[in-house]
Amino acid sequence: MGTTKRGSERREDALSRERIVDAAIELLDEEGESGLTFRSLASRLATGPGALYWHIANKGELLVAATDAVIARTVAQVPAVATPHEAIRGIAVGVFETIDAHPWVGAQLSRAPWETPTLRIFERIGRQVQALGVSGRAQFTSASALLSYIVGVSIQNAANGRLFEPSVDRADFLDTMSARWKQLDAHEYPFTRKVAAQLPGHDDLAEFLAGIDLILAGIAASR
Repeated sequence: MGTTKRGSERREDALSRERIVDAAIELLDEEGESGLTFRSLASRLATGPGALYWHIANKGELLVAATDAVIARTVAQVPAVATPHEAIRGIAVGVFETIDAHPWVGAQLSRAPWETPTLRIFERIGRQVQALGVSGRAQFTSASALLSYIVGVSIQNAANGRLFEPSVDRADFLDTMSARWKQLDAHEYPFTRKVAAQLPGHDDLAEFLAGIDLILAGIAASR
């Protein structure tokens, strides 16, 4: 009886929640959300699907856990000694690059904004907003604006990247789009025609961070 119990404990330790989540992340990166099933995950972990239910109740819980693990690693990379401005930019870059590398993370953040992964980002941003000296109800507004911009633009950037076929060169595509913008009706699209020349040479991350700086400037001006 004693030997059986120790063997069961070893199997329980080997199949931990952390191992399951790490394997799920790998599977999501390789196959996407549709490829994540308890059967495929169990096969990867060399166990039976039933064993997974000791740690994870269902696929929804697993998606939240996988997203939270990725986001936790992302925000942990921001140096503790960073200034509030630097920290917010660091969080923004981390989320931007993470969603670009793991598109399913963006889908999950969009689908369940009240779950822990989104709250983890919100909390880290909120602490920096407080450190900037923002007070009262403006803290919620400022942190919410930053969260919406960071997550929303990051998701859109990742979606844009998936539009390109492997054979499509980004520079050629932007050159083509710039030429189309320049041909738009001058009365209906005067602004778009004016900035069309900037489209080919723009850097997505640089533009993203410029937007962060604009929001931060607005927060500073409102204090």
